[in-house]
Amino acid sequence: MQTPRGPRRRFHPAWIVAAVAFLALVGAAGFRAAPGVLMVPLQQEFGWSTTVLSAAVSINLVLFGLTAPFAAALMERFGIRAVTATALVLIGMGSALTVLVNQSWQILLTWGLLIGLGTGSMALVFAATIANTWFTKSRGLVIGILTAGSAAGQLVFLPFIAMLAQDPGWRQASLLIAAGALAVVPLVLKFLKNSPADVGVLPYGAVPVDEAQEAAPVQDSGPRTNAAVRALQVLRRASKVRTFWALAAGFAICGATTNGLIGTHFIPSAHDHGMPETTAAGLLAVVGIFDIIGTIASGWLTDRFNPRVLLAVYYQFRGIGLLVLPLLLNAEVQPSMIVFVVIYGLDWVATVPPTAAICRETFGADGSVVFGWVFAAHQLGAAAAAIAAGALRDATGHYTYAWFGAAAMCTIAAVISATIRRHHTAREAEPAAA
Repeated sequence: MQTPRGPRRRFHPAWIVAAVAFLALVGAAGFRAAPGVLMVPLQQEFGWSTTVLSAAVSINLVLFGLTAPFAAALMERFGIRAVTATALVLIGMGSALTVLVNQSWQILLTWGLLIGLGTGSMALVFAATIANTWFTKSRGLVIGILTAGSAAGQLVFLPFIAMLAQDPGWRQASLLIAAGALAVVPLVLKFLKNSPADVGVLPYGAVPVDEAQEAAPVQDSGPRTNAAVRALQVLRRASKVRTFWALAAGFAICGATTNGLIGTHFIPSAHDHGMPETTAAGLLAVVGIFDIIGTIASGWLTDRFNPRVLLAVYYQFRGIGLLVLPLLLNAEVQPSMIVFVVIYGLDWVATVPPTAAICRETFGADGSVVFGWVFAAHQLGAAAAAIAAGALRDATGHYTYAWFGAAAMCTIAAVISATIRRHHTAREAEPAAA
């Protein structure tokens, strides 16, 4: 095997991999913008209740989360490129087949099963895996940039999905999502290398001790075992560490207050107040714009400040925003609503870089798979919030209680995050080495 040499090239190939990973996340993010926009048209055509459609979103979010740790282990076993390409194909298939549905159980299969498995394999753990494998320096910044890819996907797709959903219809919007996912597959197959060793270099920022030292990608540090077994073994080890449960609880609330609540129900809630769907979709697109800024900035801050403090601040600001949201919803967009979407956008997934950093700091080589399990909690929280908010809407005729409940949960997440103890990596990771 060729000995990897230090990063002496003017342009390190890690940045090419990161760029393709960013595009893959953009392509996979199309569906994340879809449920809130397509919910009303589907209700109008088929007469399905908000609870039924929320159940489809919840299945998607559960699979989105539970697939993530296994996807991380699959990437270790079979390579990042193969898993990513397969995931994009699943998303494309699920979106394309949605145009054929005419019964509610079918939407559970397309939105829920196929797209859930695909997006779960392209979850935020993908960003952590790329950063941990290809970068020694600036990991927080890279995770922030890649996480912003999901926001960029929302920004790119959401306005077009909203326009297509109105004219000519929601089926064309579904085909747009499929095309966006499938278009990235050739780039992934050609340029998304599995590890620095594949191209004979060290990870970006790594300094070789001597010329004989080989680069050791993070994913090769674990045992070459069945991916499911590896994921479950990591969960067993991580479950013995208090930090894991603190991160999982906080991230569950994060998911509930982003994908589960705002991502799924903001547009229907705004529609309840007389706001046109395209206008509400435009507001979510603004969230996507500022999400890119906020997440990249959060990655930069994570490289420099205590990630526990950052998490506490992020969650508390989010809670304040949700507390005032019911007062801001109106048929017309007021300046106060613009302030809300800007602040909420900056905070949307700013939690990802510090959470991933704590996983890496605490669990070492298991960090990417542990982050996959933490992300599973994120999506379980999102799924619970999606279906609970839909049920509250059907029962009360409004979403007010959902917004207030989410605000209270954010305060709980802030407290949990602030009290995560800083441990020496060796001591905290000791159970993981057993």
